[in-house]
Amino acid sequence: MGPALMGAAPTDAARRTTAAGEDRAGGAAIDCLVTRHPHLPRDRMGHRLNDAGRWLITEAVARLYGCTVTPRDLARDEHRRWSLPALGLTASVAHCAGFSTVALATGPQVGVDLQDHRDRPYAMQWLGDLLGKPAGQPATMRDFAECEALIKASHLRKETFAGVRLPAWRPGWRPTNTGHLVRSAGLGRGLHLALATDAAAPVRWWWQSRPTEPAVRTDALTLEPAA
Repeated sequence: MGPALMGAAPTDAARRTTAAGEDRAGGAAIDCLVTRHPHLPRDRMGHRLNDAGRWLITEAVARLYGCTVTPRDLARDEHRRWSLPALGLTASVAHCAGFSTVALATGPQVGVDLQDHRDRPYAMQWLGDLLGKPAGQPATMRDFAECEALIKASHLRKETFAGVRLPAWRPGWRPTNTGHLVRSAGLGRGLHLALATDAAAPVRWWWQSRPTEPAVRTDALTLEPAA
């Protein structure tokens, strides 16, 4: 995770760029907002209670585009993919370990996922087998995040995921054998963020230190090496 995402001062470019009024003209693009949620309430078991996905999407639209929308403006198709038809946006949301991420796309379908490192050996071994890894080799947390993002962006489900293959990691978009593309980045603090789409598009990264703060643009190089 780059300096802006770790809470240090943003770059000069980020200081000059505010979310509201950012020009979305000029073709397909994906905006990905990562927000830190300090002091999240906890349930009786001590687990953090994250904000509802619908609310996170509407808040991201307000921060990035200056548009007021309500959860009723959101639609979901037969594959459970979010969209805002009135704005021509597709959307996806994830939250994990006190952070949330929302991806908004003008044009392509988009899926986003956020995963942290935790002890789940049986699940990772099962996923490694499903992805065709060498016998006994478990999936990585990056694999897990990319698979979840791929499910959110496509018609795939866990029940129909057999045969999916993830290409070897490299910076930027990577085509899978499903007709969709994936990309991912380690954000630090043990977190992995993954995006999936049905058409490659430039990604604009945004950061909020807390939900009440403005979203600031951050250099893509602070999240992953340039493609």
